[in-house]
Amino acid sequence: MLNLNLIQHCANILGEILDFHGPADMKLSNYYREHGELGQKDRGEIAECIYGIIRRLRFLKKINEDDSNYKKLVIAWLIKTEGRSIRELEHGLSKDEIEWAKSLKSRETENYTWPEKLSLPDWLWDLLVEQYGLEEAIDLGRSFLEPAKLDMRVNTIKISRDDLVDQLAKEIADIEVMTYSPSGIRIARGTSLSRNKLFLEGKIEVQDESSQILSFLADAKRGMMVADFCAGAGGKSLAIGAIMKNTGRIYAYDISEKRIINLGKRLKKSGLSNLFAQKIKNEKDAKLKKLHGKFDRVLADVPCSGTGTFRRNPDLKWKNSIQDLDELNMKQLAILDEAKKLVKKEGRLIYSTCSLLKRENALIIESFLEKNRNFKIISVNDILIKNQIPLSTGIFLELTPNNQKTDGFFAAVLERID
Repeated sequence: MLNLNLIQHCANILGEILDFHGPADMKLSNYYREHGELGQKDRGEIAECIYGIIRRLRFLKKINEDDSNYKKLVIAWLIKTEGRSIRELEHGLSKDEIEWAKSLKSRETENYTWPEKLSLPDWLWDLLVEQYGLEEAIDLGRSFLEPAKLDMRVNTIKISRDDLVDQLAKEIADIEVMTYSPSGIRIARGTSLSRNKLFLEGKIEVQDESSQILSFLADAKRGMMVADFCAGAGGKSLAIGAIMKNTGRIYAYDISEKRIINLGKRLKKSGLSNLFAQKIKNEKDAKLKKLHGKFDRVLADVPCSGTGTFRRNPDLKWKNSIQDLDELNMKQLAILDEAKKLVKKEGRLIYSTCSLLKRENALIIESFLEKNRNFKIISVNDILIKNQIPLSTGIFLELTPNNQKTDGFFAAVLERID
């Protein structure tokens, strides 16, 4: 619950974040660095407030009737979302602000449209209704308003999940064992791990359950050659490396020097010796040519709209437009076209996104298969059963935060047949 002395700090931060130029978490970190007087507890309460407002931004702006007054946005969030009373807030507000806050209580919101109530852009709401139907779209929209808990992957190279839970329980209460991922646990959001011994020793990694499931979907066996084509900071590469029990070779490629450096730091404490991180210029980088047809598994976790991650990254709601989807679709197909060249005969290409939108998922696979008759779809259900993951979503992996309580996620597994 926000300490009312922090209201002005929250208003200041909103003034910097709501232009949506740059990641919200980075701007928040910069603000904390500039305000060393804020303690750990203050920072946690401020973050809760800021992300809470971004999640409900359209609704709060609508009821606020004043886009430029960030303090009023904070007050509206405290009253309409947190249920704080005017009496509680009085000592931190001016006389005019108290009168304005009282008027909020009586404002009618029943006539707001669904995208206004659920704080979604109209273009996205239309796509969700078209794809899922009205009732499911409402459930999805409501799930976006709830913050996600903190998901962790146990590094089974170093410790079993049972032993990890026993040790972590000495410091952290309410640890949940994940329903689907055999190596996952879930703890309360906001739990600080930066000084936790198990985290520092590389025995646990932050990773959403959906990404953990994808790592099992690669179905990589001991001794195989695996390429992670858009590795990012390497969370999935590290998870696959652990599943392969430190055998075979995994090549993690990314175009960002910074992300490859971050992966190097995580790799050092992971205990893995089968993972090699390389920076590439782009998906057509010359160093990839000599590896054409060499890999048993190629993972293409492509850039996407991130609609499945709104619980963790609510600012993404307001950064993309429907025009951006066209550009993303071109990029997704271009990456798949290059990633397929690395796959050897009877090897597999795994395509994935953290998007809920059909046009970034099933339609991309449909388009790819029309032009690539030497690939066929492998049922995701069969692989999940083989890996003892109690989940059934059909031919594709399709996860949603309202159904599986994970990030929204899509994956398709394609096998090269000649």
